[in-house]
Amino acid sequence: QVQLVESGGGLVQAGGSLRLSCAASGRTFSTYAMGWFRQAPGKEREFVAAITRGGGNTYYADSVKGRFTISRDNAKNTVYLQMNSLKPEDTALYYCARARSSWASLRQDDYDYWGQGTQVTVSS
Repeated sequence: QVQLVESGGGLVQAGGSLRLSCAASGRTFSTYAMGWFRQAPGKEREFVAAITRGGGNTYYADSVKGRFTISRDNAKNTVYLQMNSLKPEDTALYYCARARSSWASLRQDDYDYWGQGTQVTVSS
């Protein structure tokens, strides 16, 4: 069983930055792609960013491109989401997820393990 634990969320003013972390249990972390998703109040969960197993390729939603950076440290079984120039519309519960394969995907169905989420609130 894989466990994913997110941390780093909080309250920040617009224009500020936060760095989310997601620590994974198990020995197979480096085998799989990882992703970040978010769900704002009253909205469906949406894709934010994904990274391939080695970290060589990354993918972003258009809404965060140029502001967010996904990265991973396979030695620490951890994936990160650096969020800069935050906007009020970035307010959401942020989830990390493990993909079913080494291929990064934008589709939620391609992820089989999910964390509990960490809240990010951006004030205007």
